[in-house]
Amino acid sequence: MNGRLIAIGDIHGCAREFEELLNKLELQRGDRVVLLGDLINRGPESARVLALAREQAHLSLLGNHELRLLNYRKTSDPTHLKKSDYDTLKQLGRRDWAYMAAMPLTYFDRRDGVVLVHGGFLPDLPWRQQPARIVTRVQNIDRDGNPRKRSEAPNCPHWSTLWQGPPFVVYGHTSRPQVARLKWSLGIDTACAMGGRLTACILPEQKLVQVKAHEVYYQP
Repeated sequence: MNGRLIAIGDIHGCAREFEELLNKLELQRGDRVVLLGDLINRGPESARVLALAREQAHLSLLGNHELRLLNYRKTSDPTHLKKSDYDTLKQLGRRDWAYMAAMPLTYFDRRDGVVLVHGGFLPDLPWRQQPARIVTRVQNIDRDGNPRKRSEAPNCPHWSTLWQGPPFVVYGHTSRPQVARLKWSLGIDTACAMGGRLTACILPEQKLVQVKAHEVYYQP
């Protein structure tokens, strides 16, 4: 397949930065833009991000923020939601919900042996068999081998440090000031909504293209 494979990290409603990054990438025919989930929440323009995704992306993967809203829509149970989700709910229309409901968990590029995912994988299970609750949420691995948030198990290792590959994994979800580059993985959530950068990775050469956030939209 001709064209570039381009992974873009967590956008979180930062439509202005997303548009600038797309312009900076100078997309060409045959390019495949894959968004690594968490297109929504935190930033101000979730619906606009989803509209741009429908126009420009080859595919968008399911993130924990999309999963949370989809679970709420299925159950009407408000315990699925966080305070900032309510602003997003006001923006979403029928096409937005349909787009999120169709998001797959992973994208595998067989030619280059690269898998794209939102959160990551448990290192001791086949990656294709891992469910949404793991691959959209995993950060650290506790002493019993269970997936945890960084805040829940701050002294336990991040899953990527235990991942031996293949395949090579490009992921988002774990926000950091800089990309996290290891032998078998690359983390590209650089905290755009928190005033960091929005990062794209062009594969297989792993070339990074970034834009700076215009402001701090969200403080954890």
